[in-house]
Amino acid sequence: MSTSDPILSLQDVDLSLIGNAGPVDILHGVSLSITAGETVGLTGPSGSGKSSLLMVMGGLEQATGGSVTAVGQDLTSMNEEALARFRRANMGVVFQSFHLIPTMTALENVATPLELAGHKDAFDRAAEELEAVGLGHRTGHYPAQMSGGEQQRVALARAAAPRPRLLLADEPTGNLDESNGSAIMDLLFGLRDRHGATLVLVTHAADLAARCDRVIRLRDGRIDADAMNEAAE
Repeated sequence: MSTSDPILSLQDVDLSLIGNAGPVDILHGVSLSITAGETVGLTGPSGSGKSSLLMVMGGLEQATGGSVTAVGQDLTSMNEEALARFRRANMGVVFQSFHLIPTMTALENVATPLELAGHKDAFDRAAEELEAVGLGHRTGHYPAQMSGGEQQRVALARAAAPRPRLLLADEPTGNLDESNGSAIMDLLFGLRDRHGATLVLVTHAADLAARCDRVIRLRDGRIDADAMNEAAE
């Protein structure tokens, strides 16, 4: 992969899922390229396909048509095991729900993916990332002992600890109040700046989209608009 190649490229991507009444078409011929270091906001009304598009970008949903290339690798040709290995090495994903393991401490939640990836300094790196999100004093606490904002900080630390090339976030402030949501977004962009990751963010919030370099708006599973944002930080 040369430096001029896009870090993420979708070509004529379709996505259909099987519902109770049969196949449901979610994405229709989506094509886009994202360059390394870009911050991209995915916006649009509910049901427009934003989260589904993000899942396809991360190989969490398999496109039913077209191709998805990330970090020079063809995701559409990979099986589930290969996709899991690829994500572990190249991607960090943050969801609206925190998806923390309740029986593990904050430190263990962040360190476990690093251990699975074979990092010998897993716990040292996990402690460093928790410190970076303001939770150095909470490393030994379990999710149930933390607020929603703190749990999302742990999720951010977990996503950032492997130093991913791509950071994907799906409504990461959706379950938080305004104050905590604003703090999480500051941290998310800060993690992007610290590690140089490419950030793709699904959001309904205009102020969050305005912080991105580029905003892609979806409607009915298609790209409705794609524009650079001159006001971005």
